[in-house]
Amino acid sequence: MKPGDYVSLKLTKKEIKGTILESYDNNVVLIKLDSGYNIGVPKINILEVKLIRKAKKIEEKYKLPSGNGKSKIGLIVTGGTIASKLDSMTGGVKALTKVEEFAKIYPKLFEECDIKLNIPFVTMSEDMNYSHWKKLAEEVKKMLDDKSIDGVVITHGSDTLHYTSAILSFMLNVNKPVVLTFSQRSIDRGSSDAELNLQCAAKFARSNCAEVVIVGHATTNDDYCNALRGTKVRKMHTSKRDTFKPINTNPIAKVWSDKIEFISKYNIKNDLAKLDDKFNSKIALIKFYPGQGSEILDYYLEKKYKGIIIEMTGIGQISSSWIPKIKKCVKSGIFIFGTAQTINGSLNPKVYSAGRNLEKAGIIYLKDMLSETAFVKLGWVLGHRNWNVKEKMLENISGEFSDFLTK
Repeated sequence: MKPGDYVSLKLTKKEIKGTILESYDNNVVLIKLDSGYNIGVPKINILEVKLIRKAKKIEEKYKLPSGNGKSKIGLIVTGGTIASKLDSMTGGVKALTKVEEFAKIYPKLFEECDIKLNIPFVTMSEDMNYSHWKKLAEEVKKMLDDKSIDGVVITHGSDTLHYTSAILSFMLNVNKPVVLTFSQRSIDRGSSDAELNLQCAAKFARSNCAEVVIVGHATTNDDYCNALRGTKVRKMHTSKRDTFKPINTNPIAKVWSDKIEFISKYNIKNDLAKLDDKFNSKIALIKFYPGQGSEILDYYLEKKYKGIIIEMTGIGQISSSWIPKIKKCVKSGIFIFGTAQTINGSLNPKVYSAGRNLEKAGIIYLKDMLSETAFVKLGWVLGHRNWNVKEKMLENISGEFSDFLTK
């Protein structure tokens, strides 16, 4: 058996079929089952091996479908499971780097759309930082300025996708749809969410909605996707396909591969896109927990940070022992803002004396803004030296505050 061979393994009580993968244990055969899952089988348990199909040595050539007469969308690839293919040698996935590879794996997308591919970088989503966000915003702006392109789709890892959707919502004043999409499960698995997510993302990218959104499974079934505002969305499950949920709001739309049902207000397409990618990375996000000492703030004082987001308990509480250090930080020029650990609901410092005292000490409460959104917005706001930081953070720029809090 060689990696890439498709075989049948006869065991004591059953027979299994799959593709042989590279194994780092000489006593174990690693095999990818037809279901897409990988298992290890001790060699001592294998009674017989039948070779069904040898590994392909040469990658089959694929002819790119013609784009004549089709709607054109920009496809920006930054990585993620959705932009990966199975590596039959290792059982893992590796990045797609050519438009032909996308066409081969996602043929339905290319049957409907003419694709302009751009790969500015490929990275794991946990390795994303402000330099990636800035580069991505620049590349999106170029596509928004291309009059032949109807909209933009961005593939991205799911783990930090909502950070990216939020910062693009501030850095870009979009004139067309900008759609971020993902997959929780790779395309080689029967339960993959990749194809529906990408089809729905492409459908939304051809709509009349000029917003930054995340498009992905609305339920655990393969029925339809949600289009979620980039500043009001959060990843809520480690592995479920409908992991992204709208927070304190409704989806902008329900999206099928062939239709869109808008259910919330949205900005329509216009003629001018603007880029404002200023950013100050001297920001921090702190989660308060019971018994936590305020000494953590000393680090940010010493390192001359410019802004801090504190995830607070309840409707806006942290230990009163933090008040002296908070005052010291604020006096030194550090802006401190509060968000809710509970995710849903809104902060209100006026209800309890603890909240009123913290507000007097200098914490600025951000109502129902999500912590991740507040974090990237703070970096963006602080990137503008002449702005009034408090006023801008409390201004509803990209729908980061719920409507009922802004009336």
